[in-house]
Amino acid sequence: MNWLNETEMAAWIGYRRMRLLLDLEVQRDLSRESGLSEPDYDVLSNLSEAEGHRQRLTELATHMRWSKSRLSHHLSRMQERGLVRRQEVAEDGRGAMIVLTAEGLRVIEEAAPGHVASVRKHFIDLLSEEQLRVLAQISGTVLARLDD
Repeated sequence: MNWLNETEMAAWIGYRRMRLLLDLEVQRDLSRESGLSEPDYDVLSNLSEAEGHRQRLTELATHMRWSKSRLSHHLSRMQERGLVRRQEVAEDGRGAMIVLTAEGLRVIEEAAPGHVASVRKHFIDLLSEEQLRVLAQISGTVLARLDD
């Protein structure tokens, strides 16, 4: 077995603990400031960046790495709150298009500045420009392998 050495173990455990605590802090801030959950924010931000503020359910699920079932259930709750709506695509019969409503756009536009401030406070502003560059390179390397 090729066990982790001391440096590798410190990097791995440090990353895992950092990710856990960072996610908790950013989620707390998001919920307190906007009332949104992290999954709500992820759906709304993805739709707000999509062309026409709409995306096929299957494409959104794939991009978010969620099952179609999990996303569909979450979208039903968001639809009840008026944040998104489903639009059938009659021309090709390939399923539903998820559309960001005017209310959903308003909510994400109001939540985004606070979310960015939280990310800055708990992460970005703690690192030097060089550390951010190295982290971007590390992330790119790992993601290139995982996206295969």
